[in-house]
Amino acid sequence: MTKTMGTIICEARKNKNMTQADLAQIMNVTDKAVSKWERDISCPDVTSLAKLSETLGITLEELMSGQPADKKQKQIDLVELVCIAVSFAMGIAVLILSVLSKLELETVPVKTENLIIMLSVGLVTTGFSKLRSIEK
Repeated sequence: MTKTMGTIICEARKNKNMTQADLAQIMNVTDKAVSKWERDISCPDVTSLAKLSETLGITLEELMSGQPADKKQKQIDLVELVCIAVSFAMGIAVLILSVLSKLELETVPVKTENLIIMLSVGLVTTGFSKLRSIEK
């Protein structure tokens, strides 16, 4: 749900247990200016938005977009990244070992069991990664 900048400022200020006068003092404006911001009559000066977001404990994106910042979505999920990397590595290893076994090089013994194990690990990590993405 999109909120107006004024609504976001008002809610964030109240969450910080600040009065309009408190916020005005920090921002070097009048309490009437803060009141106008919160009623969407005017907006804070562009040069003061960073200080305002920091003071209110919200991101600039949240202040400007009117939507709460979804930190979970923006952070790289390390477990999922590792799963994808392992899946990719196992697929490449199986492909390379399969090609080497076709070439029948004496220096590289390729066992079918090893290929099946690597393929299984790749499939399991791919499945695990997909399950995690569904849960989100």
